[in-house]
Order: sequence, then structure tokens, then C-alpha cells
Amino acid sequence: MTASACASGKRTSTPSVAPQSPAGGPERVTWASPGGLDPSVGSPVQQSEAAAALAREFAEQVGERVFFAFDSYALEAEARDVLDAQARWLVSRPELRVLIAGHADERGTREYNLGLGGRRAHAAREHLIAGGVGPDRIQTVSYGKERPLDPGSNEAAWSRNRNAHTVLIDLVTGY
Repeated sequence: MTASACASGKRTSTPSVAPQSPAGGPERVTWASPGGLDPSVGSPVQQSEAAAALAREFAEQVGERVFFAFDSYALEAEARDVLDAQARWLVSRPELRVLIAGHADERGTREYNLGLGGRRAHAAREHLIAGGVGPDRIQTVSYGKERPLDPGSNEAAWSRNRNAHTVLIDLVTGY
């Protein structure tokens, strides 16, 4: 599956005590959003305090979105810096997995933009893998032009909509 996404939500603190399930084991938190199971649209709707704290930390300290030039999936210096920070953060937290969602602006056909969003998500994924994150910890999806970050129809909106968004998913706490 190939993905690219955009949506931001920054978090900062790390919990000192991990939540426990009623059986006393680690609590499993599945990320979801108001739009269904797509974590790239809005904030997770069901998460523990620990999961929320990790998501805030990731967004605020690392950054969860990288941007691309028009009709390109090449990672520019600023995007590589954000992905390097993501890789370091994820390597230090091996229990976490991510979804990278690729996005495109509204110009071009639906099919073309789905492919471009997929290439953007894949480029981000490959950079994280090169940074030491296990490939089994990274999923991708492409939304093409279907889920814009900015609904506008101008250059400023289009530049925001050309992105890959990294989201924590299926967080298992209690390690």
C-alpha cells in the first residue's frame, strides 16, 4: 500500500506511567479519526493519555509533515531534516509504528495524483528506513488530491497540499 498524508497535531510530554489494560497487561491503543480509520484527517478520537502525550511529543519536537515541489517526489533539504529527526525519534521508540500518507494538490487527474502521492509517501518511507527504522514499522497510503490540508485553490493552498504526513498508529503502551 502506498500513502501520503497531511495533518498536523503536536504533542510534547512523555508519560511517566503507562496505562494498563483491565487484565494488567499493556493497553493497546488504535488510532482513529472522526472521518473513520484515517489518522491523517484530524486528531485521533480514541487514545490513552500516554498515546496522546507521545503524539504531542512527536509533532512538536520532531515534526510530522514534509512538503514537496510541484509535480515532484524528490526530498528537499528541509524535508530530509524533518525525516532524519523522525527516524532518530522512532529508532529510540521501537514499540511504535507509523503510517505515512502522501498527498497532492488538486491539479492533475485523480489517478495521476494518487500515483504521485504514493511516490511521495514511498520517498519518505525509504528515508526513514535509511535512518534505521525497520520497514515492518512503516505503512504507506496515498490520498492523492482527495483529502487536501487546505481547501483553497491557489498557489499557497497547493503548496500546503503537496505533502507526506507521518502519523503514529497502533500504539502499544506499557513497555
